[in-house]
Amino acid sequence: MSAELRITLAGAERVVAAGTTAGGALEADGRTVIAAKVNGEARDLACELADGDAVEPIEVSSEEGRAIVRHSTAHVMAQAVQELFPDAKLGIGPPVENGFYYDFDVAQAFNPDDLKRIEKRMREIVKQGQLFSRRPVSDDEARDELAAEPYKLELIGLKGGAADEESVEVGAGQLTIYDNLDAKSGELCWKDLCRGPHVPSTRSIPAFKLMRSGGAYWRGSEKNPQLQRIYGTAWESRDKQDEYLKLLEEAEKRDHRKLGAELDLFSFPPELGSGLPIFHPKGGIIRKEMEDYMRRRQAEAGYEFVNTPHLTKSSLFETSGHLPWYAEDMFPAFELEGIEYRVKPMNCPMHNLIYRARGRSYRELPLRLCEFGSVYRYEKSGVVHGLTRVRGMTQDDAHIYTTREQMADEIKSLLRFVLSVLRDFGLEDFYLELSTRDDSEKFIGDPAEWEEATEALRQVATESGLTLKDDPGGAAFYGPKISVQAKDAIGRTWQLSTIQLDLNQPKRFGLEYQAADGSRQTPVMIHRALFGSVERFLGVLTEHYAGAFPPWLAPVQVVGIPIAEAHVPYLQDVAKRLRAAGIRVEVDAADDRMQKKIRNAQKAKVPFMLLAGDDDIANGAVSFRYRNGEQKNGVSVDDAIGEIVSAVERRVQV
Repeated sequence: MSAELRITLAGAERVVAAGTTAGGALEADGRTVIAAKVNGEARDLACELADGDAVEPIEVSSEEGRAIVRHSTAHVMAQAVQELFPDAKLGIGPPVENGFYYDFDVAQAFNPDDLKRIEKRMREIVKQGQLFSRRPVSDDEARDELAAEPYKLELIGLKGGAADEESVEVGAGQLTIYDNLDAKSGELCWKDLCRGPHVPSTRSIPAFKLMRSGGAYWRGSEKNPQLQRIYGTAWESRDKQDEYLKLLEEAEKRDHRKLGAELDLFSFPPELGSGLPIFHPKGGIIRKEMEDYMRRRQAEAGYEFVNTPHLTKSSLFETSGHLPWYAEDMFPAFELEGIEYRVKPMNCPMHNLIYRARGRSYRELPLRLCEFGSVYRYEKSGVVHGLTRVRGMTQDDAHIYTTREQMADEIKSLLRFVLSVLRDFGLEDFYLELSTRDDSEKFIGDPAEWEEATEALRQVATESGLTLKDDPGGAAFYGPKISVQAKDAIGRTWQLSTIQLDLNQPKRFGLEYQAADGSRQTPVMIHRALFGSVERFLGVLTEHYAGAFPPWLAPVQVVGIPIAEAHVPYLQDVAKRLRAAGIRVEVDAADDRMQKKIRNAQKAKVPFMLLAGDDDIANGAVSFRYRNGEQKNGVSVDDAIGEIVSAVERRVQV
């Protein structure tokens, strides 16, 4: 064996001694740099290098570094749980966005006191500085060592076919076990089946906190046992963790489910079933404003409105390809007159039938069909969440049929349209995500056509000037897509509009048009959901604005507040003028004192209040009060109405 190795270290060639580890080459302290990329693969700092290896640092503050810290913290949590609850059986413990979780099979659900005990024991383990030591094992050796862990044995049996979260434990190659070793004696403290990598020692975990616990079905299936899942968060510093916890506090204040109840917008009656919201009159006003706006914008952009039924024969989804590829997300079929029917999970197959209803010419293309169509998807009960994850939704759906020559320009125009609409709703900070196919078998169609469609989307996304991120394997089964990711007022990212390019469904439905040369050609189909769904978009907007909607969307735009009962008729006359100008206005004629009426209007987050007393009436004026408490006195009624109408027409926030 050569005494020296030639490696590439952070882009520069270096010569190091044989046996040098990635951590040694990087001179890593296990605090700032906590792992390494060796030839592009994340590895432990203890990984021994070979001749020709390329080594890059993974810093604790990077996304990959945070994920490693979080997964290592999940191991520490599992160790603490098994020390405190010796009969606990291990499920899986992956890193997730902003944190981690671990699933356990225990006799009783964890309570808040249990979480305090577990967190205390975790802090003791972190202080001990136990070492994470990777050890390759054969499948049989893993089975022997983990004979008392039935869920781990199941994962070993699934090796090579595990889902993403389970892939932190097993993959297609060599199994490995990570031993937690006492830093002084080297004695084994705990072990877990895991692919790694991990931080070098528990002392490399800078900050963590346990958040909550709840039930979770093993491997996400209701057919499997329900385990207890503990969620936690972990960060590269205490300051970063404090930032995140403050964000959670703000997010809790903005929770659309809480605001929806407080503002009387919508509710989720248990009598209807999970994921099936109803909208109250005030929520209905917001929905109507959103839909009216979108109808106008789409009409101006050359869209044609269609309407399709809520259910159809199952065979339609066999033609489209959804039944073989999407069945788990559909509600079960039911039989009627010997024919199998389903409620529709999407509108595109029905729009294809509208296109196919008669012959089409190239002169009609692009043909833009749109619909506010109600669809129904079977979301698992564990992921249903307010308006942002529902089972019954209304999509502002559009399907655009173009020639291949028109495809790129139409996508470019469509992306501009989408961003323009989102900006009118007060969202400004965007990036794009390009979802493509991978080597799995969940995609249909010719790979060459997929490549053509993907590159068309990539080019348009790149030319937009927005940041573009790749999402390998995230495409729909029939084609790639661009997703518009928008940041809200507190910096959270939401996936909103999608543009999907489909070269497969037109063939499956036999769609054609007569080209200029008289030949029959197959159109390209573009799927576009601008809001995603009306429900989800309203949930996002409620949290973005913390319930204080801009005047054009506010259910009540103005409240008239009389100083005394004698001033009510005057404000009612002002209200008539406002209504004539299209403004939603109420006059608070209740017996409450004026200050309480102001508080009620502020609590309801009404944008404008118009107060009137004797002096105002004498001068044909009002005291003009804003939602934030600012007030202008002696404003003429004409000026007050003009300012309100202008704010609504300009769709500005106040």
